[in-house]
Amino acid sequence: MTLETERIRVLVVDDHAVVRRGLVAFLEGEPDLELVGDADGGLRALELLADFDAQERLPDVVLMDLQMAPPDGIAVTREIRARYRDVEVVALTSFGEEARVHAALDAGAAGYLLKDAEADEVVSAIHAAHRGELQLDPAIARRLMGRLRAAPRDDPAARMTARELEVLRVVGAGKANKEIAAELGISERTARTHVSNILSKLGLHSRTQAALWAVREGLVDADRRGDAADAGRQS
Repeated sequence: MTLETERIRVLVVDDHAVVRRGLVAFLEGEPDLELVGDADGGLRALELLADFDAQERLPDVVLMDLQMAPPDGIAVTREIRARYRDVEVVALTSFGEEARVHAALDAGAAGYLLKDAEADEVVSAIHAAHRGELQLDPAIARRLMGRLRAAPRDDPAARMTARELEVLRVVGAGKANKEIAAELGISERTARTHVSNILSKLGLHSRTQAALWAVREGLVDADRRGDAADAGRQS
């Protein structure tokens, strides 16, 4: 059962009817999730979101297939994040190529799962996205960690303030903005601003990448490193 007091509103987007119906049937059986609709493609998803926005009933999380007829899921994710900053997107796809993973994260996805993921992993990713946390398929997370370790190193940490480094350590532990604010005694808005500045200074595009960077650089406290190594795979 999720810690949230209200049900999480979810929109499913997938152009494969069988897959979409399966996801819909499964999500409808989850007591802490509210399925608000489903779309058979990116254009239909954007139409539904515009309708929900007009009614002030936007979903909290969109479960997004990436491999669709144009516009594909990556383009739609980017559009959703540009229009509706409070709507999170979890990418669910059959493909785990590194380029596609980076494209989805750069577009603003809060999670990336393969379609062979277990049902509880999908629910966990929805919960994590709603809390502002991160969840990646474990194999994908390991590949991203390896790529970051192999990347040429400079010293971007030198460009960050002491407070930004504190925030980055907590991000590395997979914490959401609300938890960062509580732990550091700052407002949630200030935490969000710090995270945005950190991403800019590191040349990164997502909290997932920032969390992985913090782990690679050894910024995460020893007692948190086990959680951070999974780049935010909290349930």
